Formats: sequence, C-alpha cells, structure tokens
Amino acid sequence: MSKEQTIARTEAVFNAASDYFDAPALSFWNRFGQQTIERLSLDSGDRVLDVCCGTGASAIPAAVNVGSAGQVLGIDLAESLLKLARNKSQQRGLENIEFRYGDFENLGLPNESFDAIVCVFGIFFVPDMLAAIQELWRMLRPGGKLAITSWGKKVLEPANQMFWNAIEAERTDLVKKFKPWDQISDSNSLQALLEAGGATQVEVFAEVGTHELASPEDWWTILLGSGFRGTINQLDPAARERVREANLHFLRTNEIHSLEVNVLYATAQK
Repeated sequence: MSKEQTIARTEAVFNAASDYFDAPALSFWNRFGQQTIERLSLDSGDRVLDVCCGTGASAIPAAVNVGSAGQVLGIDLAESLLKLARNKSQQRGLENIEFRYGDFENLGLPNESFDAIVCVFGIFFVPDMLAAIQELWRMLRPGGKLAITSWGKKVLEPANQMFWNAIEAERTDLVKKFKPWDQISDSNSLQALLEAGGATQVEVFAEVGTHELASPEDWWTILLGSGFRGTINQLDPAARERVREANLHFLRTNEIHSLEVNVLYATAQK
C-alpha cells in the first residue's frame, strides 16, 4: 500500500468511526489526552500544535491551560472528528483554539513556531514515523516541548485477541499480523524513535492501567469508535453480527469487566 493509500485509508476509517468516537465507552481518549497535557506544564500564552487531534481530547485541555493569551491549533485527517472538536470547543466558550484539516507531514508551517507540540495515539498511523518526528521537531521553538503518547503492549486485552480470533473465523484476509504501534510499544523503542528524529532530553513514562466496561456492549462500541472500525466495515452484515456475538459472548462468559490499557508518554525538550 502506497503512502497516499495509507493516508486515505486512515482518513476514511476515522471519519466512519466518528459516530461512536465520543461515546462514554471510549472515555479513555479524554483521560489520556488530559494526562498528556498535564505532563507538559504549559504556560499562559503558549502556542500549541496538536496533530492527530481527533475530537480535541488533548487540544481542548491545552487551550484551557494556555488561556486567552495562548493559541492552540488542532490538525486531523478526519473532518468528521474535527466537526465534533469544533462543537465541543464552542460549547466551552474557547476562542483560542482552531481545528484544521491537514496531513501533518505536509503542513508547511514555519520553523520554530510552537512552544509545545502534541501527538496522542497518532504517530504510528504515519507511514514514515521518523520523518514525522523530524517535521514536528522542526516546528518546535528552542526551549519548547514535544509530547508523543502511544500504546504499550497488551492494549485492550483480553478482548483484543478475541476480536481478531473472531475476524479470522470469518475473513482470514482481514487479520492484521501486527498493530501499527508494535514498533514503538516499549519505552526503549519509543525513545529511540524520538532521538533518531532529532529530539533531545527525551523521557518516557510507562503507565500500566485498566479501562472499566459498564457492560459487554461497551467493547463493541469501542471497536466501532476506533481504528478497528476499518476492519468491521469490510464484513458483510451476517459476518459482522457473528463477530459481534462472539465478542459479547466471550466477555459475558469470562465475566470480563475491564481491559488493559498500557500507555507510553514520551516528552522531549528542544
């Protein structure tokens, strides 16, 4: 798959997932977005760039932190997510934030123009992660901070493995042998990526956590409101329903009420 095809597919998947992206079952977007911003210790008046911003899980807390003297620019490929982000920021009366469609590898923004740059659960969707880090670092001013948040190992287990088992029973051609974040799912590999991209003073914090499920149906909502949607949408209606039932049956039978959500927070200072 070419770079252009990969970008187009990512755009299509997350536009499709927008109908469930902000559902309560996916509250972890806000949780980890907020925690990413807290690690940056932003100052009033800071100018912040948030790439792969989704519906504003990190951009909106950043706008609150930098105050009316600051400015936040959120960039995403999925216009449907950006529309939700704009609505949320308007509801909160935030006038210091802008959400814009764009491919952050080709933004054309000036060198050293941001005090902080953030990318939460997005860097691994970029075909060339090293070039992406270099581009983000280019736009960061001296003294500024870069924050890259990614998934660790065993994300959404044990339900994740059950999902792929159910997919394999229906369509072996849809089974993914590796997840996009596998290359950077431990502290050392994520730190190495940032340093190879020119980042300095890199620190990585690994958080081991869980995400509670109010009901087994929450898991299916998570699947529909995330990158898994791209796989589900390729199933015919009957196969889709079988996969759904297999997943819900697994969670009910094994009385699974929470999933692993292990996260890596990387920060660097220029």
